[in-house]
Amino acid sequence: MSYKNYITEIQDFPIEGVSFKDISSLLANTEIFDKCVDEMGWLVKVPDYWIGVDARGFIFASALSMMFGGGFVMCRKKGKLPKPTINHAYKTEYSSDELSIHPEYTLKGNTIGGGTAVIVDDVLATGGTLQATNSLVNKAGYKVIDNLVLIDLLYLPRVKDFNLEVKSLIQYE
Repeated sequence: MSYKNYITEIQDFPIEGVSFKDISSLLANTEIFDKCVDEMGWLVKVPDYWIGVDARGFIFASALSMMFGGGFVMCRKKGKLPKPTINHAYKTEYSSDELSIHPEYTLKGNTIGGGTAVIVDDVLATGGTLQATNSLVNKAGYKVIDNLVLIDLLYLPRVKDFNLEVKSLIQYE
């Protein structure tokens, strides 16, 4: 299955020199999206929590949670989650940003968080967001067992000190 047939490359978006990978057609096709999520899930061990990175990582992490089991946790931009949160500031290829996540907590007698986690995002570009998410998730008390993305842009240089193993379904060289 060539998922690239369902991805449109948009040149010079969001800034000049960037080739944006638009996954809208892949998401809109029920059969293709289902196969895509299924294949992604088989690349990793099922965790206690699938942690989706804001915003398109939410799509895949929540679908993986429903298909394979395990909870879904959102790693959001700062200010988008109610307190308490743990935050982490970092630089992206375009700007600076800050992510937030809920630490392990107990709600109505149920412990949420603190187990094993797979961090999920749509695209691995330079790795800054994924590296920051790993740092944040570890600080919040989760044990990261894997990193999973739909698309890995292998042709881009990674941020300094990037040493994560990342599994991907689609690669662009």
